[in-house]
Amino acid sequence: MSNSLWVALGLVLVVEGLGPLIAPNGWRQMVAQLSEQPDNQLRRLGGCLVVAGAVIAYYFA
Repeated sequence: MSNSLWVALGLVLVVEGLGPLIAPNGWRQMVAQLSEQPDNQLRRLGGCLVVAGAVIAYYFA
């Protein structure tokens, strides 16, 4: 894997870790609310996140 992919993975881990680090109770409530959502809504959310990430990666690459 190239260094850019390792840096990207590291940044993803940093961003993902900020929620539980800064506001663990709020993060826990958000995860609980997400777990109650229907599968189709979660798929739409995941698809939007993938598209947004791809656009950002394309824009800055």
